Amino acid sequence: QSYCHRLQHDMYFLTSTSRLNEQVVDKIVLQLNRVYPQILTNEEAEKFRNPKASLHTRLSDLLKHLQNKGDRHCQEFYRALQINAEQLFNDLPSRKILKTPDPTGIDSDKEQYMLNDRGPVFFLACFSVAAGLALVWYCCNS
Repeated sequence: QSYCHRLQHDMYFLTSTSRLNEQVVDKIVLQLNRVYPQILTNEEAEKFRNPKASLHTRLSDLLKHLQNKGDRHCQEFYRALQINAEQLFNDLPSRKILKTPDPTGIDSDKEQYMLNDRGPVFFLACFSVAAGLALVWYCCNS
């Protein structure tokens, strides 16, 4: 799942009341403005830190802006969120989906081991049966 899709999925969660406070949003915007490669220009950072606009509006605009810019920008947002609000980062709906085990309830690592747990004798037995059936079929058709 791309970071842009994850951000779209997490957008409502992030913009709902009192999840992110003003200081954390400012830290995230500053980090996105200062990292290399620069994710936000100085003008964009000023726009998203403008105290005249409501926090909800600024955050919504920031998330939409990052989604329009591409996957790398969204990835950097998640990195900044993890650094500045780790608990919130861990509570994101997209993180919970990534942590959810396989819905079939089968442990794929264990299943792979179980399927490969057969020895060479089992392989030779299966091969012999297949070769025998092929020989019988060949002889019956001749």
